Amino acid sequence: MHAGTATNANSGTATVAAADAGTWKLGDLEVNRLGFGALRLTGNGMGGGSDGPPIDRERAIGLLRSAVEHGVNHIDTAAFYFSPLRSANELINRALSPYPDDLVLVTKVGPGRDPSGAWLPMARPEQLRGQVEENLRQLGRDHLDVVNLRRNGITSIAEHFGALAELREAGLIRHLGLSSVTPGHLAEAQAIAPVVCVQNCYGLDQRTADTNGLLDLCRRQGIAFVPFFAISGHQREASAVDTHDDNLRAIARAHDATPAQIRLAWTLHRGPHVLAIPGTSDPRHLTENIAAGALRLSATDLDCLDGLGTLDGPDGAGRSDGSDGRGSSKATGWQRTWGPSL
Repeated sequence: MHAGTATNANSGTATVAAADAGTWKLGDLEVNRLGFGALRLTGNGMGGGSDGPPIDRERAIGLLRSAVEHGVNHIDTAAFYFSPLRSANELINRALSPYPDDLVLVTKVGPGRDPSGAWLPMARPEQLRGQVEENLRQLGRDHLDVVNLRRNGITSIAEHFGALAELREAGLIRHLGLSSVTPGHLAEAQAIAPVVCVQNCYGLDQRTADTNGLLDLCRRQGIAFVPFFAISGHQREASAVDTHDDNLRAIARAHDATPAQIRLAWTLHRGPHVLAIPGTSDPRHLTENIAAGALRLSATDLDCLDGLGTLDGPDGAGRSDGSDGRGSSKATGWQRTWGPSL
């Protein structure tokens, strides 16, 4: 399935493969740096209400299978990714079980929603086992590959992360990660148990992980940094199509690519430890997203793109609903020299 590299990002004949973006390890689990986020399969925004008709079930199942056929072996999901008629975990189970040996499923706990979709208060430490077990049940697994603690507004994460560390020792979880955190939270967690990944909002126009040093800190420690909303940025679940800068569009034309593909390529160029988990319910966009892993941006491209971000948040760590702050800064040093590892 990896027998080819796209000659341009929109080639209709060349084979696209997630392996073209290179690989990184989540602990002892090696994944292709171009993965897939399952949220959009539910037709649901994180506000808890349906944004429109859900994707057809068979189409969603086909999309997940197509992603894996093209080498995607890192899928991001959560039990709270659901809408009135669709559950991301259920779709993954239906599409991919029995799971390929190299497929890594990464889920997250902390936030919760009631059956109607309304957000619940952040789970207490003793409630995290129930959330882990719910993910296990929905996915049909006897253990979870990686579980991210989504901070969801709490100040200290020690008790919550400690509870997950106990579940790791019990064999329910293989590796632990964090989501929506600052460098201080990372240090707090590492005093308890190893952290294999940090998942924060990050993209061209949300760059707080640059200004607070989290991106570089993860690189130095060999921790995967996994941006979400890398394409849509401050648009979140909405389309980013109306927010593309003219310079971004010009670079896209020069590479025979879409602006979304350039955003993904820029993300992967931020460091060999940076992964991408773009989500979509459109098979064409899936192919384009995977093909973006083969794009190689020039130093001139990166200089231009680095200057596009203008937003900055207080710490980039997240609000109480699980969403993130916004941030930006120009890249420096190694951040502009690394491309996707080959």
